[in-house]
Amino acid sequence: MSGLRPGRILVSEAELQTRVHELGRAIARDCAAEAPILVGVLQGAFLFMADLIRAIPIDLTTDFIGLSSYGSGRQQSSGQVRLVSDLSMPIEGRQVLIVEDIVDTGLTLAYLKRNLESRRPERVRVCVLVDKIERRQVELDLDYVGFTIPNVFVVGYGLDYGGLYRNLPYIAELEGASVPRRVSGP
Repeated sequence: MSGLRPGRILVSEAELQTRVHELGRAIARDCAAEAPILVGVLQGAFLFMADLIRAIPIDLTTDFIGLSSYGSGRQQSSGQVRLVSDLSMPIEGRQVLIVEDIVDTGLTLAYLKRNLESRRPERVRVCVLVDKIERRQVELDLDYVGFTIPNVFVVGYGLDYGGLYRNLPYIAELEGASVPRRVSGP
């Protein structure tokens, strides 16, 4: 597939497991009385969410939502977010925790947060596995962050390139991928 392959490991399997358990304990501490609904963003967050819910020892429910801004085989967001599949249950009056695999520009997450908040939940929190803050184009409040990574294209642990590499047990830089650099203002 274009000669792109996983390269340098940025987050090891052991680091992922440790951090997911830490996030689970923090979420349990903060949400113990709430029985939150965790909303996983498909497809990238499904592995992270599966491990995360097992690390949260409180009552909770789960659902998934599908969004797209990349398209198959693209290395950068198109900037236009579209809803691919919606939640299967209402969230009005509920405590919601969005579980996202990666945040870079923030456009997808900002769209999702606005979309969910329009459904009148009690509260919306956000948990992201990796934050690529260098690429941020919109202001976002992230309640739980697994790792902050440099501005490189990554795969593994649910993150993909053209549907490939989700099954890697670690997060690696995609060798040969070009990542757009954020341009500063004058």
